[in-house]
Amino acid sequence: MSFVKGLKCRECGKDYPKEALHVCSFCFGPLEVDYKYEEIKKVISREKIESRGKTMWRYKELLPLDGEPTVGAQVGYTPLVKADNLAKKLGVEELYVKNDSVNFPTFSFKDRVVSAALSKAKELGFKTVACATTGNLGNSVAAQAVQGNLESYIFMPANLEQGKVIGTSIYGTNVIGIDGNYDGVNRMCSEIADKYGWAFANINIRPYYAEGSKTYGYEIIEQLGWKAPKHVVVPMAGGSLVIKIGKAVKEMTELGLIDKSNTSLYGAQASGSSPISTAVKKGSDVIAPVIPDTIAHSIAIGNPADGYYSVKAINESGGYAEDVSDDELVEGIKLLASTEGIFTETAGGVTVAVTKKLIDQGRLPRDESIVICITGNGLKTLEAVMDKVEKPCVIDANIESFNAFMEKREVCTA
Repeated sequence: MSFVKGLKCRECGKDYPKEALHVCSFCFGPLEVDYKYEEIKKVISREKIESRGKTMWRYKELLPLDGEPTVGAQVGYTPLVKADNLAKKLGVEELYVKNDSVNFPTFSFKDRVVSAALSKAKELGFKTVACATTGNLGNSVAAQAVQGNLESYIFMPANLEQGKVIGTSIYGTNVIGIDGNYDGVNRMCSEIADKYGWAFANINIRPYYAEGSKTYGYEIIEQLGWKAPKHVVVPMAGGSLVIKIGKAVKEMTELGLIDKSNTSLYGAQASGSSPISTAVKKGSDVIAPVIPDTIAHSIAIGNPADGYYSVKAINESGGYAEDVSDDELVEGIKLLASTEGIFTETAGGVTVAVTKKLIDQGRLPRDESIVICITGNGLKTLEAVMDKVEKPCVIDANIESFNAFMEKREVCTA
C-alpha cells in the first residue's frame, strides 16, 4: 500500500503527480514528497518497525515508494556508537557517533538516498540513471545501478580523489570527468537530464532521493531507545541532510512514535566552501555562492541547492553552524581514528573538528547528549592524510633489531 499522495511545492503548496519533477512550474520552489500521514498513523508503531529487518526500509511507510524497494534493499541500520573515548577527549558527558562509513554497499550515507532514488526511478519506468557527484554519490549510483540492472552515467569534477574515481569506475559505469567544480557539473547535468530523459538521482528525481536521508535520523532516534538527541552535528554540502534529520524528528513526534523533543541542529562545513555556515554566522538567510577551495571535496558545493532551507532549519532548531580549515579537518579525522577506531573521510573530519570548535565556544553544552554524523569512509580520501601520519618503522628481520627498537625507538629508517 502506498502512502504517497504525490509531490508538493515547498513554497506555494501546489500539488504535482508522482513524476520525475523537482521544481514548481508556478513559483520555481523545490518539490517534496507529500505523504498521507493520517493513514500512516493508523498502521505504524514501534513494534512493527522493530519486527522488520535491520535496514533503512524498516521505515518504509515514510519513504517515497509505491511498492517494495527493488534497489538497495540491504542499505542502512548502521551503528550508533557511544563514543566514550572521544567524549572524554572533548570534555563532554554523552557523545555518540552515527557511523555511515560502514554503510552498504559503498561505505557512505549516499547509499540511503540512492536506494530510494533508484527504486523510484524503476517504478517510474526509467532504464538509465545518472548523477552529478562529488564522489560518494557516484560510487553509490554506479554500484546500485548494477544491482538494479540499470545503465548509469556518472558526472564528476576531474580533480576528485583517486579512491572515489576508481571506486566508481570499478562497477563498469560510464564515468565522465568534467574540467570544473561541482557547481558547473550540476548545471550541465540539468541540461542533460532534460535532453536525454534520464533519471538524475540528485536533479529530476531529487524529491524522492532526498527522502532517503530521513532514515539516518530515524535510526538515531530508534537506537537511542526511541528518543531524539538533544544536539546533532551534521556535515553540509547541498544542505539536505540537516533538513531531513530535522524532518525525521518532526515526523516521528507527530506520528506518536516519540515524545516531543527540542533537538538542535548544527551544520558543519569546510572554511574553503562554507556558504551555509557563513550565512548562519552572519545572521542572514541569503546564501552567497563561493568557488570551493578545500580538500573536503565531498562537501565542496559552492552554491548549495538547499542552502536557504538548511539555514532556516538550523535557526528554527536553536542550533548553529561553523566551519574549519583543512588542517583542522585533518586533525578531526585523526582524533576520531585515535579515540574510537573509526576512519572517516574529509567530511567526517570536518564534522568532528566543528564539534570540537562548538564545544570550545560553549555553543554545545558539555552535559547534554550530542550525536556526530559520520557520513563516509576514510579509505576513499587517503590523499588527505597520507603525509599527516607517522611512517612505519622498518627494522631488520631479527629479534636484536626489535630489541634495539624497543630500547631506543630510534632505528626507524622509513
